[in-house]
Amino acid sequence: MRGSIALRIAALTMLLTASAVALTACSEPRAAAPGAAQAAPSASPTPSLHGSITVDAAASLNTVFPKLATAFEAANPGTTVTFSFGGSSALAAQIVAGAPVDVFAAASAKTMKTVTAANLEAAAPVTIARNRLEIAVPPSNPGGITGLADFGDAAKTVVVCDTQVPCGAAAQQVFALAKVRAKPDSYEPDVTSVLTKVETGDADAGLVYRTDVLAAGDRVKGIAFPEAAEAITAYPIAPLSASRNPALAKAFTEYVIQHGGPDLAAAGFLPPQ
Repeated sequence: MRGSIALRIAALTMLLTASAVALTACSEPRAAAPGAAQAAPSASPTPSLHGSITVDAAASLNTVFPKLATAFEAANPGTTVTFSFGGSSALAAQIVAGAPVDVFAAASAKTMKTVTAANLEAAAPVTIARNRLEIAVPPSNPGGITGLADFGDAAKTVVVCDTQVPCGAAAQQVFALAKVRAKPDSYEPDVTSVLTKVETGDADAGLVYRTDVLAAGDRVKGIAFPEAAEAITAYPIAPLSASRNPALAKAFTEYVIQHGGPDLAAAGFLPPQ
């Protein structure tokens, strides 16, 4: 009798143990079969760019940057890029003074340093192009301008950029190289102002960038000179740390760096090297 009871208890124990094992197996996740694809964890979607930014840029970029902005906006619907073009030194001073600017593109590394020295850049500036000076004269060249020496002739009406502006600093450099004591009739705030005086006939000649001569088309005539090769200026760009839309500022800056080369070259800019 006792042996029969012991056998029944042993059988019941084995049955309960087997049931527990089966339940455990059912509750545990099955391992993927070798070679079977596993679902990747869902990634958070990248937020789309939106909103607007203001870009302060050297006056000599005023024909290229709007084209780049149009292409950028088309690739990123819902974004707007607006510009303030002018003399780089004046723009840099405004940025340091607290002007609401998101990206800065200067016409010289020295001017960009005004901003970087104040720790206002969000990323290291990158050079996107270089430029060189050229003499601009009205199409008929009424002043008979032939070269830099004419800028030292008081009988000629000549204009240059202010010495604080990159194009003005470059002008002083080429005058020194050519040993010309220039006698400008006016110092203009930016290269666009110099070009306008030549186009309207208010000046016999002006020192501008090669890109400005090309942009003016048949409204002016360009005269190259050898000293220009010794006064080439670089164009750096950087997003600013005070940007109200840092993601968009960074994206536009990177777009210009990565895609702006062909448009800059077509406008007459030299490669950044």
